[in-house]
Order: sequence, then C-alpha cells, then structure tokens
Amino acid sequence: MKTKEVVVIGAGVVGLTTAITIQEQGGYNVTIVAETWPSDPKTVKYTSFWAGASHGVYRGPDENLRKVRQDTFKVMWELSAPGGPAEACFHRTTEHAFYYDGLGQYADDMPNLKRIPESELRLGAKAGYSFSSYVIDPPVYLNYLLSRFIARGGHIVRGTVQHISQVIEGGTGIWVNGKPSAAPDALVVCNGLGAKTLGGVEDAEVYPNRGQNVIVHAPWVRDAMSLSSPEPTIDTYVFPRRNGDVVLGTVRVPHDWYPVARPETTTQILERCLALCPELAPPEIRAQRAPTIDDLRPLIVEETCGLRPMHVGGIRMEVNWIDGRERESKIPMLLNYGYGPSGYEPSWGSAKAALEMLEGALANVVA
Repeated sequence: MKTKEVVVIGAGVVGLTTAITIQEQGGYNVTIVAETWPSDPKTVKYTSFWAGASHGVYRGPDENLRKVRQDTFKVMWELSAPGGPAEACFHRTTEHAFYYDGLGQYADDMPNLKRIPESELRLGAKAGYSFSSYVIDPPVYLNYLLSRFIARGGHIVRGTVQHISQVIEGGTGIWVNGKPSAAPDALVVCNGLGAKTLGGVEDAEVYPNRGQNVIVHAPWVRDAMSLSSPEPTIDTYVFPRRNGDVVLGTVRVPHDWYPVARPETTTQILERCLALCPELAPPEIRAQRAPTIDDLRPLIVEETCGLRPMHVGGIRMEVNWIDGRERESKIPMLLNYGYGPSGYEPSWGSAKAALEMLEGALANVVA
C-alpha cells in the first residue's frame, strides 16, 4: 500500500514536533511548508525562537492539558539527559517557583518537588515549590528538531501559503519548481498567528499576545526562578541557559502587535527580575553593595520581542474535511494551533494527540 502524504504548514515548535511525530510514529511521508525556518535571520514572525522555554509546574484543573504536559516532560527529560540525543539543547536545573496565591491542589509531580520554607520565600510570596526541570535554548533546540526531521527522510519547502487550495491543487511542487506535484492525503495547519489570515482557515479568534524578554550573560546563575503575579500582563522569571545566557521576562499583552522591544518594558523587566533574583548581578558587585539595574545593563546580550499565537478558548485541535483535488473527493485538514505562551510545555504530548486524531480521520477516507 502506498504511504500517505501529509503536508504540514508551519515550522515553529508545534509544527516541527507535530511533523516529527506524524513521521516517526505514524510512518507517513511528511513535507513541511513554511515561510520562516529556525536557521533564518531573527524575525518577530517566528515566535518559537523568542520563548523563555522552561517547563514549570502546572496548577490548573484541566486534566487533558496536565497529561500532554506530563507526556512532553518525559520526552524532554530523556532528550536532556547526560549523553542524551539533545543534551546540548537543554540546561537541567532546579527551579524555585514562588506564588502570591498559594500552591493549590493541582501541582504536577515534578522530580524532587519540595515546598519552599516560609523563611526562604521572596518578594512577599505566600508559598513556593522547588523542583528539577530544564530550560530549553530555542535556537539550538529548534534546529535539532529540524535536522532530526530531515535525517529521517522529511522534506522541507520554503514557501508562503496564501490559501490551502494552493497546497491541495498544486502540492508542494509549486514552491519548488513552479510545477504541480502529488496532492497530499492530509493537510496539517500549525502556523500559529498565520491561521488568522490563511485562506481556507481565516480564524478570526486568533490574536497575538505580545511578550518581551531581556537576555543577559550571567553564567554564575545556574538555578531558575519564577514568580506569579496577580497582574495578568506580568510574568517574572529568570531562566538560565546552558551557554551562560539568562532569559529575563516578561509581559503578556493581548492584541498588541508592536514588533520590537520597548525600552520602558526592558527597564521594568530588569527591575522585577533583580528584585526576585539579586544573584543576577556580578558577584564582585554584590560583595561590595546592593546591586541596581545599571549593573545589569552591561550584561545585556539582546532585547527580544515575540507575538504569542493565542486562540479564544485555548488550543484549537480539530479535523475539518475539505475538498480534495479529485472531483467530489474530501481530505482531512487537521488544525493544531493556539498554544499562546506554552508551545514547548505540551508540544510532544499534543503532537501525539494530533497524530491520533489524524489517523482516525485518514482511516475514514474512502480510497
């Protein structure tokens, strides 16, 4: 029997992880079509590149989301192990997570999970956990995913898909040599904010949630820290990467399309992160006096901005049936986007769920 052809639109962390899962676990021939790739020059259009990308404690009541997060953690914990296949993409660390609203009953069973003693809580937090986790280096990890996909026979095509009919009628060949190629048996849409304007999808419930980070080089910081906030547009974290850089964040501003870092937001992030983690300042300064944000500014490597792809109601994962190339034929189109600020944490678990949904749909296709 001929192996089915699947085309994935989008090469962010969700698109790459979904494509790999369909390829490796489903055994399908997979081609990714995307405008932007991990190795391209940095752009606000490619949100996955800018993420803080740590796996934190989930305290919500959604058991399905809890499961896909736990499934993802297991995969990434193996990838990040000493001698593991993607060890260089991760920094295994202890995260100290502080909360203003108490712990709640829904905390994950993270490795080495411990309550933080009240005497060690910071900035007026009511409670906290410490636990073992990892911080991902997105530029390195995304290129690992891409190389893994290619090494296993995946195909990549650079192209801007304006309407899904272009893929259905022309295949991926129209972006390769300007000539039609084989029609796909299924289409998977993982292009984040692009789903808002992609013809044939045009999801009006997709919107951006703007984030901004500051990356400093502070190799003496090895533990991660985070602090919840009663203010929904603020999220404070300190995430050290393997290379000695530390990601400081962030803001969460819905419907904000501004594509570059705002200086005043950088200052606010530095102030919040230094208050949470004075250890950010160089040790020689801390030995002499209390540090200020002016001590952090010389350490800045980059000020970054990303537009998180949100969807009203949360992740959109569903199968729609669309017209195929042949007369009166139908093929499945799997929609898989809307992960907002949490694309990495559920990535492998949700990709597995997407594959199961896709296989169920393909089993119903009349040959």
